[in-house]
Amino acid sequence: MSTVLVTGAAGFIGGAVAEDFVARNWRVYGTVHRRPPMRSPSGMAWLSTDIRDANRLEQAVAAAKAGDGRLDAIVHCAARATDIGPRRIFDAVNTEPVRHLVSLAHRHNVGRLVLLSTTDVYGLRDHHGGDETLPLAPFPRNPYPVSKAAAETIVRAGLPPERFSIIRPAQVWGADDPTLTARVAAFLRASPAIVHFGPWRGANRWPLAHVRNVAKACFLAATRSEAAGQALNVLDSERTSIDEYYRIVARIFMPDKRFRTVCLPLGVGLAVGAAISSVSTWLGRDRPVSDPSHYAVYAVSRNLDFSNRRMLDLFHIAGERLVTRDEGIAELDRRKHRDCGSAGQQS
Repeated sequence: MSTVLVTGAAGFIGGAVAEDFVARNWRVYGTVHRRPPMRSPSGMAWLSTDIRDANRLEQAVAAAKAGDGRLDAIVHCAARATDIGPRRIFDAVNTEPVRHLVSLAHRHNVGRLVLLSTTDVYGLRDHHGGDETLPLAPFPRNPYPVSKAAAETIVRAGLPPERFSIIRPAQVWGADDPTLTARVAAFLRASPAIVHFGPWRGANRWPLAHVRNVAKACFLAATRSEAAGQALNVLDSERTSIDEYYRIVARIFMPDKRFRTVCLPLGVGLAVGAAISSVSTWLGRDRPVSDPSHYAVYAVSRNLDFSNRRMLDLFHIAGERLVTRDEGIAELDRRKHRDCGSAGQQS
């Protein structure tokens, strides 16, 4: 039986990755830090680990390897993924642990290290179908993509191509999403209108990546020779505009609320976002006190259109099928009705 260590397996993406490996009959070890796991598939072993602690990270790798003396893959999902906070915290969580993992992969002869990065490493500007050969130019005022680009550089410099792969998901969504979908839903509940900033007026692409497509891509990155030494953009094939995404969320979570559309100059949004981000950072928050943050205004006002051709080719070779946008919407809708039903029974 093959063995994988999934860091950050208690989170939304890491949990989906762990579930995918379990479903494929792998022996799965997942790291957990403070919060309880969102998912806990049967047969999975949990390791309490702070990835910032090199000794505890080594203990986790050794524990995962102890079963039959080998560790076939590490999928590194643990990260600070937010749009506020000081650079030093992002470096401590997102960059330095990767340096330790590269060293551990060498010493423990790990088959492949898969790094979960982000398409944000390409920068927040209008993109029109760019592929993985785009230069890394992360938005300098948000340490998250900066720290991820640095982590990619460490992996490429520290491991031979056959021993690593890099996954760059776009905007990850799906049932139980506690970040992207939850933030948009919270904003729409408080807002009388759908607000767009800049000249695109909501028609720009918002590149969705369903969490189960990300999980499948991580498995293929860990196991397929075609993925060795490669970066892989992961995003759904359907072209969804930011306005369409807002309306999908509104239709599911606020079906009786009708929204008008307001388009504002980009400068107005950036001024509001800068104030929100500054206050949030000053308060030491992990998430903005409200939306939009400064980074979010930049993100939703750009045409973030990337090519997923390399991902599609890999899925085709491996006989994997993408989760479609309609399937993802149906899952969200079912989960919302299930949660509402559970709340009603409890009351």
